[in-house]
Amino acid sequence: QVRLVESGGGLVQGGGSLRLSCAASGIIFGINTMGWYRQAPGKQREMVAQITGGGSTSYADSVKGRFAISRDNAKDTVYLQMNSLKVADTSTYFCNARAAMGPVSGYWGQGTQVTVSP
Repeated sequence: QVRLVESGGGLVQGGGSLRLSCAASGIIFGINTMGWYRQAPGKQREMVAQITGGGSTSYADSVKGRFAISRDNAKDTVYLQMNSLKVADTSTYFCNARAAMGPVSGYWGQGTQVTVSP
């Protein structure tokens, strides 16, 4: 069965860094776009960063210049390097993967908590 497992979240002081990882398994057909989303209490889920199968990336304006998304296609894994973290980055971060013959909204992980202290 399809499974996405995130790791790397935690508590960090403002200005610090974290690296999130998401490993996908059970997806029979090729994965296309992978991405990271976040949702804080009382707020809508928002796209943080995405990367296509060809390596093209896109970012939310709030994280441009601070976050970097990358992937290892051989391992079906996507990463999110987060630098210069701010209190506003505090959220639950979710991994998403879209694939041929899969749900239009993609597959989702369980989420990993990132907390940034002032």
